[in-house]
Order: sequence, then structure tokens, then C-alpha cells
Amino acid sequence: MTGAITYDSPPAAGGRQSGPLIVTEDPELLDDLLRLCAAAGATPEVHHSVPDSRPSTSWALTATATPAASPGTSVSAWPAGWEAAPLVLVGDDAARRVRGAVRRRGVVLVGRDQDDPGIWQRAVEIGADHVLMLPDGEQWLVDRIADVAEGVGRPALTVGVIGGRGGAGASTLACALAVTSAREGLRTLLVDADPMGGGLDVLLGGETADGLRWPAFAASRGRVGGGALEESLPELHALRVLSWDRGDCVSVPPQAVRAVLAAARRRGGTVVVDLPRRIDDGVAEVLAQLDVGILVVPAELRAVAAAGRVAAAVGMVLRDLRVAVRGPYASGLDDREVARLLGLPLVGEVPVESGLLRATESRRPPGTPARGPLARFCREFWERALAETDGRVGSGS
Repeated sequence: MTGAITYDSPPAAGGRQSGPLIVTEDPELLDDLLRLCAAAGATPEVHHSVPDSRPSTSWALTATATPAASPGTSVSAWPAGWEAAPLVLVGDDAARRVRGAVRRRGVVLVGRDQDDPGIWQRAVEIGADHVLMLPDGEQWLVDRIADVAEGVGRPALTVGVIGGRGGAGASTLACALAVTSAREGLRTLLVDADPMGGGLDVLLGGETADGLRWPAFAASRGRVGGGALEESLPELHALRVLSWDRGDCVSVPPQAVRAVLAAARRRGGTVVVDLPRRIDDGVAEVLAQLDVGILVVPAELRAVAAAGRVAAAVGMVLRDLRVAVRGPYASGLDDREVARLLGLPLVGEVPVESGLLRATESRRPPGTPARGPLARFCREFWERALAETDGRVGSGS
């Protein structure tokens, strides 16, 4: 008999499974994987008691107990669950038994023996994307399972903005990008990653708005729910904001930063992060989750020199770093020359918007005039960024 245990789970949108598919006969490994699925809020489908070998044939696995398929069954006889599951977790004990399955993305080979070099060869044989060793990789796996459990389909396009030197205008641009994204109908989260800054909620005129700030997440160690995160944050100008409070500076450990950013990305839409120039472990966690970084550089030689040092540090973690140049220009400099000196792709020139200081003082955030030059710059950036990712970011609603 070919047996399968199915844990009832409603199908996700589009008919996809809402949880991962687990293939193993190892009861201890199964217990671990079920525990991690529970921690991620996912309900898996588990297959076990599969045939010991499938030399040139395939055997049907079904969601209920059925007789083993006869030799000669084609690979396509595997259940739709194998190909349609958003994530497949294959126990190392089952690697040889799934070698004939259809190759697909999203297969993780899970083992426990840290000293077994053969697991990498078995991963190649089954086309696994990742090899995971328990217990070391538990948090990584919980995050991946949570991604499919919350099921937005595609993560948020996540953009970080960092100043090439102090006063470069990075916070202003970060706010304008977020305001523009929200105005275009995208689910948007603006994250203040600089505890020593003035506070993005102040720029948005919402320092007294109800909702949680970074210190509330300092004790987070495991998974943070994306929906719960979004609902807990202040909502300002049709976007959510994660900023700092006005109390004593609280250190948020890297694992908490990782959990919060991962939850934000799972919600889809866009995430904009205002980054400090000081790169510590927490900021490195943010950089690791960015899709694009924008380095804002005033067009003067000292600023370019300082920006070069920032770019070198950021570039150690973030592969896609681009430069946005802010005038006025020093003699002999223009935006293309600044980009050439830094060796970075050019986003463009951040326009000077008249009345921006007065607007901020009147609690209107940067980028609020939809037809203003700054809003137009931000809108063009989002159009290019979304086109580069094949329109992968929807409204997230």
C-alpha cells in the first residue's frame, strides 16, 4: 500500500496549496518539520511509505491510501501536489525515492547529519534548490514556510535609501518614494532603520499617531505575522510606518530586524527603508533583504569621496546599489560624472522642489504634490523598477 497522511488545508488562491508538501518516512524528522510548519502557521500535506526504489519507473503518490502503481507508470503520474505545492520538503531518507520526480523549483532537501558530504550529491540528483541541516537551519525554514503560508505569491519590492554623507536628503527621498507608491495604489510600508535620525513619522506628521514602534519588536525571536505587523503600525497618508519612539534608544537585535523585515516583504507591494550610514549587524540584516539600494549623493567632491566609502561598505552585502545625485553641482560635476566616479548605475537627478521646507513644517510629507518634480521623479523610478521585475508587484491588497 502507498500511504499518505493529509492534513486538511483550504487551497490558496489560484488553486495552489496553502502549505508545503513533506516527503519523509523518518518519524523524528517528520515531527520536527510539523513543529516548524506549526510555528510558521502553515498546514502541510505529508506523504510517507513510498516505494523503496523507482529505477526507471514512477509510482503514483496520492492524498489517500492507494495501491502502488504498476511498473511503467510515467513521471506525470506523480500527483499534482508535487508540481503545484509552493514548497517541497524532502527528508534525506526519501531522496533516492524521489529522483524520478518532475524537476521543479522550491525543493529543499532536509537532513541532520552535518558531516555527511553525500547529501549535496543527493540534492543535485533530485534538483533541490537548497540543502538544510536541522537544527541549525530552523529559523530559515520557518521563514520560507511562512512565505508560502501567508501566500501573497510574490514578496514586496524592497528599496533602501541611504545618504552618501550626512544631510544628503535620503530621508526626504525615502518618504517621497513611499508616499508616491501609496498614491499609485500599492500596499506600502515605510521603515525607519536609523534610530539616531529625526524619525520618519515626524516627516509624515504622525509622531503622535497610534501604533507600535521599533522598541515593541525588540524581543521578537521567531516569526512575525505579516498581517499582524501591518495592522499594528501607524497608518499615515495611506501607508504604514515603522519608526522609533521618543524614549530611550533601544537596541533591536538582528534576529528581530530579520523577522520584522521578512514579515513586511511577505505582504507584497513595496517596502521602503531609510538606512543609516553606519552599518551594524541589524542594518546588514536589512541590506540582505533589499532588492535595490539608492545612494543619495550631493554633487560635490567631498560628498562623492564620502559616498565612495559608504558604497564600499554597503556593496559587501547589497548587489544592486544605484546612485541618485542631488544638486546644485560643483564645477566639473554632473550626475553622470558622479555615477562614473562611484562606479554605480545612475538612477537620476533628485529634483529640487520649491517650498519643500515650508510643506514639511506644515506637516505635508515630501512628494505630496502629485504633479511636483519630486513626485514625478519617484513615479518614474517605480515604473522602471517594476518593469525590471516584470511587474511582479501588484497592489498587495
